[in-house]
Amino acid sequence: MKTGIIDVGGGFRDIFGAGIMDYCLDKGIEFDYIIGISAGSANMASYLAKQRGRNYMFHMEYVFRKEYASLGNWLRTRNFVDLDYVYGTLCNHDAERPLDYKTFAASKAEFLIGACDARTGEPVYFTKDDVSQDHYDAFKASCALPVFCKPYPVNDIPCYDGGISDPVPVKKAFDDGCDRVVLILTRPVDHPRVAKSDATLGKLLSRHYPEAGKRLLERWKTYNDGVELAQQLEKEGKVLILAPDDTCGMKTLTKDKEKFEQMYQKGYRTAQKLDDFLKA
Repeated sequence: MKTGIIDVGGGFRDIFGAGIMDYCLDKGIEFDYIIGISAGSANMASYLAKQRGRNYMFHMEYVFRKEYASLGNWLRTRNFVDLDYVYGTLCNHDAERPLDYKTFAASKAEFLIGACDARTGEPVYFTKDDVSQDHYDAFKASCALPVFCKPYPVNDIPCYDGGISDPVPVKKAFDDGCDRVVLILTRPVDHPRVAKSDATLGKLLSRHYPEAGKRLLERWKTYNDGVELAQQLEKEGKVLILAPDDTCGMKTLTKDKEKFEQMYQKGYRTAQKLDDFLKA
């Protein structure tokens, strides 16, 4: 039985996923196959490194630093979120909150980091082979929000946030041999994306990367189709969807400690559904 888990990300809202993965660490729950997209890739890195509470600390402390995410960053470098600061200054072996790379690399789980090729709009999946000690460019690529960040190059591929091209990669997980899949969403399952939510960013992105811009303009449908497939498979017992009942008013880049705590606790409580699903 090959069991997979997918964290689709959602910016700072994905402290919900951090709560789920901390529950998994507390209960010793392991997975054979893992996909992390955008902030979801950061959650999964800490999970594989067995560093409980690491992503909670990133939300509750580091995101409030101007070096992490700020208008000043964007004005200086055209990167609202300084990904080199997040995945370098804070994550390297001699940093404040280093990733335990040795434990991360030793994990037997298959790990994919989802990104979007800015030139073609197609999904790109990096693996642990694309990551080494203090070289976390694959995560930076997966988290490069369109317009808010410049594309981040990995292996000569300019990349944007993986949620653009394959926001809910349930089909990929089953195509890769999974028998059952846990899907982490950061918005209620009955709250579909709407076209207008990506309209402005999609048009701006299209000026420089037309194929990626096209994918972003279509993301509402790609996301909704992925969730619909997951719901169908959930009825068959092949998928478990873990989603919050509400977002506590959070958007992608909302900074609010009280809301962070609420979303984290929602994630931790929601993760209890794993117990019955994984016993089946």
